[in-house]
Amino acid sequence: MSERERLLKKFDALNGENFNDFALALFQYQSKYNLVYKKYITALKIDSSTIHDLRSIPFLPIDFFKQHKIITNSVQIEKYDATFESSGTGSGLSSKHFVPDLNYYLSHAQKIFELHYGTLDDFVILALLPSYLERKGSSLVAMVDDFIKKTNSSDSGFYLYDLHKLVDKVAELKAKNNGKKIIVWGVSFALLDLAENHKVDFTDCIVMETGGMKGRRKEITREELHRILCDGLHVSNIHSEYGMTELLSQSYSKGDGIFQPSRSMKIMVREVNDPFDIKFSDRRSGGLNVIDLANIDSCAFIETQDVGLVNEDGSFKVLGRFDNSDIRGCNLMVF
Repeated sequence: MSERERLLKKFDALNGENFNDFALALFQYQSKYNLVYKKYITALKIDSSTIHDLRSIPFLPIDFFKQHKIITNSVQIEKYDATFESSGTGSGLSSKHFVPDLNYYLSHAQKIFELHYGTLDDFVILALLPSYLERKGSSLVAMVDDFIKKTNSSDSGFYLYDLHKLVDKVAELKAKNNGKKIIVWGVSFALLDLAENHKVDFTDCIVMETGGMKGRRKEITREELHRILCDGLHVSNIHSEYGMTELLSQSYSKGDGIFQPSRSMKIMVREVNDPFDIKFSDRRSGGLNVIDLANIDSCAFIETQDVGLVNEDGSFKVLGRFDNSDIRGCNLMVF
């Protein structure tokens, strides 16, 4: 059995008690077999063998996924099932995440969702994800498409820009009252269009927003977004999904923008002016670092560009993003 196979087996038995031990073992593995991460650690003049605490682990700036192929190979992987790709920035660069086993990602995502919400067979999912559907390689589309299939409902499906059709489908399902719960899963700008321009009654539905305006509308705070959506869609609260191209795990919020990390994730907060000052929780806002132990074949330790707060119980809020001019500390220039 290879070292990678042993880690995958241990990952299946992951829980709150062995998270730290697994994270440290995965760090040692990736600091050895991930050549980009290894080079980054060397540039920081850090001896990986001296790392025995999660806060001492160097986190890879997320922009590295735009400039480099971030893969961990203890054995040569001949073929990748999927390459997830983010939407491009103004410079045209996009992050890429190479996934050798697509089913590993999909089954892991299903476990996370069902732990929070229950079996997919109990739901009808109506997905309003136009910006994601219009490009290839979206990890969110791959996940939601798999969820739609696993609802085993002919009513589940994707909607592009036909908002009237979506509104009619919700009304039809509510009238049918077949016992299935309805999730309207949408990107923020499309949900805003729905709330502001259509007569909608989504009472008793779960509205799940994925965040971000994707350049289609002015960015607003999550609190303002949720207020507009609650008023326009006639729901008492808005659910949220936190995920990204560079992560294989997701977190969910059932209201107030407070996310509960999955069993494979730990969120930490770093000082804005000192990216190496890392805390498990802090009453002040700071940059969010993510440990995603599902990223066995890429990098599990990521310094994101999100700004947020981490609570004592490990839950967290995302308050916004760093502007490029605000990002301090190590970056791609170490290469």
